Amino acid sequence: MTEGTRCAIVAVIGAPNAGKSTLVNRLVGEKVAIVTHKVQTTRFPLRGVAMRGQAQLVLVDTPGVFAPKRRLDRAMVRAAWGALEDADAVVHVVDAAGQARAAPTPADKRAREDVATIVGRLKDGNVNAILALNKIDAMPRDALLAVTKTLFDEGVYSDVFMISAEKGDGVDDLANALAARAPGGPWLFPEDQAADAPARVRAAEITREKLMLRLHDELPYETTVETEAWEQRKDGSVRIEQTIYVARESQRKIAIGDGGQTVKAIGQAARADIAAMLGAPAHLFLHVKVRENWSDERARFDAMGLDFDD
Repeated sequence: MTEGTRCAIVAVIGAPNAGKSTLVNRLVGEKVAIVTHKVQTTRFPLRGVAMRGQAQLVLVDTPGVFAPKRRLDRAMVRAAWGALEDADAVVHVVDAAGQARAAPTPADKRAREDVATIVGRLKDGNVNAILALNKIDAMPRDALLAVTKTLFDEGVYSDVFMISAEKGDGVDDLANALAARAPGGPWLFPEDQAADAPARVRAAEITREKLMLRLHDELPYETTVETEAWEQRKDGSVRIEQTIYVARESQRKIAIGDGGQTVKAIGQAARADIAAMLGAPAHLFLHVKVRENWSDERARFDAMGLDFDD
């Protein structure tokens, strides 16, 4: 089906925790990107597919843009900016509440620096973006208008949309605007496909989400999950083996928990979401292994689709 169809690749960028993944999930209408309150949850670009009439929106959820320090950080930020190269539209998601707070927290201050970096990069690249001011539901109107004016006056935005990605407020207006501007052409994906990532990659991300939600205070950033085996069974179910990689033995003990209770709970939560994603029963087996320098291994970067070389 190509007659009258339109398709746009939309890069969704922003500082960590601005709400990019929540917005992509809301636009798609189902969960394609994991969401936690921990910064830098998204590590590689993930594409979600949203349909609006005859227009298909291929939404590229990107890692947060921040000041990178380690090799993994640098690869993530490069991937975020790389998503703009083939994009028909760019949506810059900004946590409006964090921009407006009179007594900014340390996280607010870092986010403001990141937003300034993104604005500067958009200016340097002569990129015209759409500004999506997120988390507006708890903001006084005068504070919201002040943030809107300050950012719009930077001269890099064609439009401003005030949204709550979590509740859905204003998201339809944004989606309709993107659809109306989508260039004519064939769809890139079948209309019933929600994401382009392989199921084994999405399954690993689901488990990583449950790991982060369960142990966000105990485990640092240096954890990852990989799907090691995937077996489609005759009864329609899927047998999955995954490995959780941590940096130290002390972290392995935390992830396993007393008598294996923690990893069991993580597995149960992940299994339910994976089964829902697949539309079939899932048998999930988790292993926890120590790889002290996994974030400096080319194989781990390859698994995430990130560029290892600086």
